[in-house]
Amino acid sequence: MTQNAPSELAALASDLEGMLKLRIPPIGMKLFESIEIFDRIPRLRRPQAIHTMDQLVGQAARLGWIMGVTSDDLVGDQCRSVVGLGGQDDEWYSGRAMTGVWFAKVEDSARHQAAMNVVPAGRYRALVVAPLERWAGFGEEAGQPDIALFYATPGAMIYFINGLQWSDYERFDWSVVGESSCADSWGRALRTRKPSLSIPCFAERRYGGVLDDEMLMALAPADLEKSLTGMRALARNGLRYPFATYGIQQDARAGMGVSYPAKAKG
Repeated sequence: MTQNAPSELAALASDLEGMLKLRIPPIGMKLFESIEIFDRIPRLRRPQAIHTMDQLVGQAARLGWIMGVTSDDLVGDQCRSVVGLGGQDDEWYSGRAMTGVWFAKVEDSARHQAAMNVVPAGRYRALVVAPLERWAGFGEEAGQPDIALFYATPGAMIYFINGLQWSDYERFDWSVVGESSCADSWGRALRTRKPSLSIPCFAERRYGGVLDDEMLMALAPADLEKSLTGMRALARNGLRYPFATYGIQQDARAGMGVSYPAKAKG
């Protein structure tokens, strides 16, 4: 799919919110090679304290803020490493900092670190995360975000995935690294630009305000349009979100017959 112009992103965000009944709007994230971009984005905020990346994503998603982030704003190398703003040295890969906290042995911690999807360090110095609907006001230099992200319930998330699979079907296989699951979502999507689903981890819920029933999808903005096209097609077939429950003791033929006419004769 072609890239969406920044002016189209607000419409995509609005359509996605309506289709999936999202509680909070989608956001965009982009890496930059220079911090000078901060001076060119209106209403951009710089963190006033040391944060986790989860907190900064939460500020964009749940407060609607436009956040400009550098390595110095982040609490440690675990956050820096995922988005390519630092870390990734031998000490980080050793996993010693997580041994006895999340993993029994240093060997387990090291395997966890090696399993994480991260943006290679060295190229980028700045990151912007902001509501997708506000991206059009950032100007041509900022361009469109590298990835879009949104939180949704499991039911909404599978419907979104069904939309992605409506045409040009592909099977999706996602990873679960456990703690530091931001590597499964924005880390993987920034690195590969592929749809990346995650079950948010302890840190995302404790520090990022993620609710207990929320999952996170990160993907290229063009894939939002692809899924919306698919979900509209599913809706025309009577397959809509939220799902109307049918009843666990009812004769299934009447319900199945709406979407699968041949089943009504079974």
